[in-house]
Amino acid sequence: MTRRAGRARAWAELLRVSALPSVPGDALAGAAAAGARPGRGTLSAIGSSLCLYEAGMALNDWADRAEDAAERPHRPLPSGRITPTAALTASAALTAAGLALAARAGRPALTVATALATTVWAYDLGLKHTPAGPATMATARALDLLLGATASATTPAAGAARPGGPVRALPSALLLGAHTYAVTAVSRHETHGGSTRTPLAALAITLAVAAAASGAAPSASPDRRPTALLPSLLAPAYARTPATLLLHAALNPSPALTERAVGGGIRATIPLQAALAARAGSPGTALALLGLVPAARALARKVSPT
Repeated sequence: MTRRAGRARAWAELLRVSALPSVPGDALAGAAAAGARPGRGTLSAIGSSLCLYEAGMALNDWADRAEDAAERPHRPLPSGRITPTAALTASAALTAAGLALAARAGRPALTVATALATTVWAYDLGLKHTPAGPATMATARALDLLLGATASATTPAAGAARPGGPVRALPSALLLGAHTYAVTAVSRHETHGGSTRTPLAALAITLAVAAAASGAAPSASPDRRPTALLPSLLAPAYARTPATLLLHAALNPSPALTERAVGGGIRATIPLQAALAARAGSPGTALALLGLVPAARALARKVSPT
């Protein structure tokens, strides 16, 4: 491996590029839930989400560099492949880029993006290791969906969101947040394992989210009411992705199986986003999101998403 290729791989590991396919669906599901067609504002929200997600990944490893030196010495920072200064600089630059992209979608979108960036930094710099950690990460993912809803529902000429658009997206944001809470709670045990109760609780949350996502959203407009077929197919597809892995982690709470369950939960975000889009009456968006699943699987075989 050449030096340049080795450095590129180190950054790919630091930024968890294999998890990136799970990000665009937040904005697209948010647009669908808000009753808006994807447009320029949605693209700005997707770009902002990608930047803020990667900022969080870099900041996460910067904040955990001492812990990783003892528990994960192969990670890019403790192994010396990337310096702490470079990781922190990248995080700050990506945060600034994310906010700038959100600003292009209007002031309401920038407000949501600012709240999202604040949540990400608060999580990485302290809340992650407290009981509030999973709830904080769930809040970040819910805000990401609301960013897409707000940016997509903003009228460019007026610079203000259409009344009711982001509010209609709240149920979808809560379901995505619940899924994220479950995955984050399990991830707290992936280094040492040992938890049976947490994977079982995460499985119960997954099944509850799938049940809620299987029907039409109450806020879906009459002309966008989905057929019952697509959400009822996509919701079980979402649940099936992490369910078996969570059950294995509960029966044998080893670090390896726990880490696999976390990876499955991250990949399951995509079919959940598709189910939420279908539930809101946007089957085209739902099917387009499913096209990201193979990319997520292929990247996960090369770079761990956790």
